[in-house]
Amino acid sequence: MSESNPVALARACAESMYARDTASQELGITVDSVGPGTATLSMVVNERKLNGHGICHGGLIFTLADTAFAFACNSYNVNTVAQHCQISFLAPARLGDRLTAVATEIHKSGRNGLYDIRVTNQNGEHIAEFRGASRQIKGAVIAGNEGETPS
Repeated sequence: MSESNPVALARACAESMYARDTASQELGITVDSVGPGTATLSMVVNERKLNGHGICHGGLIFTLADTAFAFACNSYNVNTVAQHCQISFLAPARLGDRLTAVATEIHKSGRNGLYDIRVTNQNGEHIAEFRGASRQIKGAVIAGNEGETPS
């Protein structure tokens, strides 16, 4: 995979990451689409994801958004981690809801990036808004296929 096809590189990075991401697999998070600096992931709220109020646990909504953030910022084949994240919960997610997190790269400069992630349900209702700041570190998502190198 080369940098000459950034969409294919992003997809290969997502496949490589997901294969090792047992937490997301266990939670039923799926990668719906990915591209350079963007990712769309989803999960269904089942009984095991409800909190004591009978709504989806906020930590699991955060996890979905954080995972979309991770797939978006690692789409360039440079190991990238979160340096800061915040979330605003706007509406409850309920049993049976299909939540979709869409991550969009807002800014990328040097080793730093800024991403917005919108979480909606199957009706398009806005459930949460997440912002993540990323930092590139050493290494590549797909070993032996380094993308741009951090400076």
